[in-house]
Amino acid sequence: MILTLTANPSSDQTITLAGTLQRGTVLRASSTTAQAGGKGVNISRAAVAAGIPTVAVLPADVDSPFVAELRAAGIDTRPQRPAGPVRTNLTITEPDGTTTKINNPGPTVGASHLALLAGAVVDLAAEATWVVLAGSLPPGAPAGWYAELVGALRRTGARVAVDTSEAPLAALAAALPASAPDLMKPNGEELATITGGDPATLESDPAAAALAAGELIDQGVGAVLVTLGGAGAVLVTADGAWHAAAPPTTVVSTVGAGDSSLFGYLLATERGLPAADALALAVAYGSAAASLPGTTIPRPADVDPTAVTAVRLGAPARS
Repeated sequence: MILTLTANPSSDQTITLAGTLQRGTVLRASSTTAQAGGKGVNISRAAVAAGIPTVAVLPADVDSPFVAELRAAGIDTRPQRPAGPVRTNLTITEPDGTTTKINNPGPTVGASHLALLAGAVVDLAAEATWVVLAGSLPPGAPAGWYAELVGALRRTGARVAVDTSEAPLAALAAALPASAPDLMKPNGEELATITGGDPATLESDPAAAALAAGELIDQGVGAVLVTLGGAGAVLVTADGAWHAAAPPTTVVSTVGAGDSSLFGYLLATERGLPAADALALAVAYGSAAASLPGTTIPRPADVDPTAVTAVRLGAPARS
């Protein structure tokens, strides 16, 4: 079972423009969609589509339309008392796939709200193969909250994956090795913020990204999956480093592509696949998501792992 925590969920509204985004003008939309979302929620959606058991923990009123939508989609949702209404995030997508996001901060939480979320996750972790801590933290949450939660989860025996950014990511990195998860999934820019690398170089040079990710392996992280957009992704473990280029893809929307890549990797580990094949499935899932509109999460039929090949990069990560 894949257990996901979305500490700051969102109602994701996507506007697809008929033309190029131009500030200060009247624009016409070709379509508008709305979906209950958040990074952990997206991973649980992908799990349901792939027939993998999943439970989603998040703050929301139990009788809210947000929770009703997730349960109607087949997601076992365990809502905890929220500090306020679920936030709304806006995505604007242009015909060439260029995506602009406007994310609201969400309600300000207190210690009691965080304790409910942490308690639910730790209690359920014994039943999980993976616990995924995903997305931003709401206002009021300490930047180190994920790092503290990883420490608590390490005592449960479940494998822990973290996909976050900005202050929570920096706090997690600063707390290594005590907070080391089994998997981290930064993109190139996020990896640069915690390793001191140049973002443009890491995004475009898989070898440089692998070298930077190796620094996290040295500090106790089990595996680092670095998503690189059109350049594919890099996977680094104590056993080595691999790169998989993205297959030719007509990009429609990049929203949810990173979440889908993370799920592809988790799915591969559930199937017992080796590292290279896990990376290939991660890239295949991310590319499939980029080819779909709005926040659509790919189903297995949308994914072609045979179109992706992972190759080893140089020597194994430093020890």
